[in-house]
Amino acid sequence: MTGASEPYNVLFLCTGNSARSILAEACMNALPGGRFRAYSAGSHPGGKVNPFALDVLRNARLPTEGLRSKSWDEFAVSGAPKMHFVFTVCDNAAGEVCPIWPGQPMTAHWPFPDPAAFEGSDTEKHALFLDVFRQIRARIDIFANLPLASLDKLSLQKRIDEIGYDPAKAI
Repeated sequence: MTGASEPYNVLFLCTGNSARSILAEACMNALPGGRFRAYSAGSHPGGKVNPFALDVLRNARLPTEGLRSKSWDEFAVSGAPKMHFVFTVCDNAAGEVCPIWPGQPMTAHWPFPDPAAFEGSDTEKHALFLDVFRQIRARIDIFANLPLASLDKLSLQKRIDEIGYDPAKAI
């Protein structure tokens, strides 16, 4: 999929690109070893990163510099980084018609609750953002530990689909 020294490019998509996809981008880019280069984008970006997302990342001691809400169109043009994986992290983005990604990356849907849509006290919002961040980090850790180079394409697709599987929604 990539050369030995070339990282895997991963794009996380969400509608607004203000919370879940941003959390995933920051979390994956903080993984040691430089195996992955993560990006995030939205189908209808809100233009700013949610302050609760930034707070959770800072508390986790993850870099927030350079994080911004942006359109997925930036990654569907000539000269954009070639993606190896594209993960939707919200149900809205998963249901939208995505651009054609150069290089035909592997795709999967990893749904998470939308903490940005939650209405409650700041303490409750922060708790939900933290919970969603922990879920995201757990899935990224599972993905990062897959033997990507040794799995055939069909097996790899099955494994990345399984990471996003929610048995509660399978009923």
